[in-house]
Amino acid sequence: MPSRVPTDYQSIPATVLESAGRFGEATALIDGARRWSYTELGSDVRRSIRAAIGLGIEPGDRVGLWAPNTAEWIFAALGILGAGAVLVPLNTRWTGDEIAYALEKADAKALFVAQGFLGLDQVGSLRSVAPELRALQSIVTLEGDEPGARTFAEFLELAAVVPDTAVEARVAAIEPEDVADVMFTSGTTGRPKGVMLRHGTSLRLYEEMSDVLTMRPGDVDLVIPPFFHCFGYKAGWLASFMKGATCIPQKIFDIDEVLARIESEHVSIILGPPTMYTDIMNHPRLASTDISSLRVAIPSAAMVPVELIKRIKSDLGFDIVLCGYGLTEAHATVTMGREGDDPELIANSVGRPMSDIEVKVVDDEGAELPVGQQGEVVVRGYLLMSGYFNDADATAEAIDAEGWLHTGDVGFFNDVGYLKITDRKKDMIISGGFNVYPAEIERVLLFDEAVAEAAVVAGPDARMGEVAVAFVIPRPGKTVDAGALIALAGEHLARYKVPSEVRIVESLPRNASMKVLKHQLRDELRAEVSTA
Repeated sequence: MPSRVPTDYQSIPATVLESAGRFGEATALIDGARRWSYTELGSDVRRSIRAAIGLGIEPGDRVGLWAPNTAEWIFAALGILGAGAVLVPLNTRWTGDEIAYALEKADAKALFVAQGFLGLDQVGSLRSVAPELRALQSIVTLEGDEPGARTFAEFLELAAVVPDTAVEARVAAIEPEDVADVMFTSGTTGRPKGVMLRHGTSLRLYEEMSDVLTMRPGDVDLVIPPFFHCFGYKAGWLASFMKGATCIPQKIFDIDEVLARIESEHVSIILGPPTMYTDIMNHPRLASTDISSLRVAIPSAAMVPVELIKRIKSDLGFDIVLCGYGLTEAHATVTMGREGDDPELIANSVGRPMSDIEVKVVDDEGAELPVGQQGEVVVRGYLLMSGYFNDADATAEAIDAEGWLHTGDVGFFNDVGYLKITDRKKDMIISGGFNVYPAEIERVLLFDEAVAEAAVVAGPDARMGEVAVAFVIPRPGKTVDAGALIALAGEHLARYKVPSEVRIVESLPRNASMKVLKHQLRDELRAEVSTA
């Protein structure tokens, strides 16, 4: 039986500290050659909370965390949360422009950053675009050095002047309904919105998720999804610590390193996008690697080919392969499959709703549709966000007066109560497991004064699932250079958002209201692939 979590869902740091006492000398965390027992994890979490208090972080402050998956990310996050502050995880692939917007929107008081990660000057990029950012006045580097910033070791030294009783007081003061995180997710307006997620809801939802996964003491979870997303953070290290499993952060997806870790550390759980499993299966070292410890997988995508599900079981040896669906505005988990689901069901659905919530499919007037009929998926219940940070209008647009979150996803329920997602009402693209929002790309393309109009849609891609493809109308008398537009996008957007192709066109398909019919553009791209 899965290990139950004896908690009243008070707060994330309280639960981790409780687990430290429960699981004692079991291995909690492995990062390279470094290892922590649960006892040692608890000690270092307390030290990080004291250090955060010593840094001047107060309850309710927002603090940015811009770094890859490492042990330092976890300790920084728990230090921030334990001090009563709100964590603002930031996408490591975002540019300085994108990060500066999120930090300014959240009014972040401080920034923890992996300076020099991937050879980039993260702090320099921020100072060049937003030198007056409040967060730049208090910087802690998780790796690398930066003039005027504290290293993580120097940050931890601040703990010396803060008594352990301060930790008890701060953690005890956190309420289940308090906001734990502001997670930025792009929207159809083209600018990211800060989704406010709560301590108690996160614990309640991810306890159920970890039970569905059959996660238990002795499991070893190689966490490949990025910590700046709930899939890496809450379904990853938090769920592992709740259940007494071992967490291994994977900093960069390197298949040789992943295979070596599976064999040496007897990894049993791996979650991630379908492309990740495909890349592992296609790697020449797989045949000579002992992967017999693998047990649980979730290929996270709305549509996964049934043959891939079968191969994940047969070629990689996973006992349990589950489907799932969620969005950040609903604490990132709405539905999940269940142990024993048939490969056809896994491939053709995203599971059934989690406990104690409502999910239905509605037409354009909000009327519930019967089984088998497609409409917009709406969700109601305890797992909804507290709203978008400092954006009441956007919150009201997303959650209606009756408390239903409008997901923007189109789908239907099958006759066994499993949901299938068939389209994206808001035109979102999922490229290699990352969400890409066309409006954000279109806004950047229009920086080029030769562009009169741009429409970005999902184009099929054998490896990434989907990629962004831009259709662009030039201004009269102007010439658009497709290569230059792609380069422009690369200057302002993370690489996974940059269009794979720019097509110069004279017109775009429109309806009677002159709205661009993006589904026709998507159909055109799909037809090209099917006839190739």
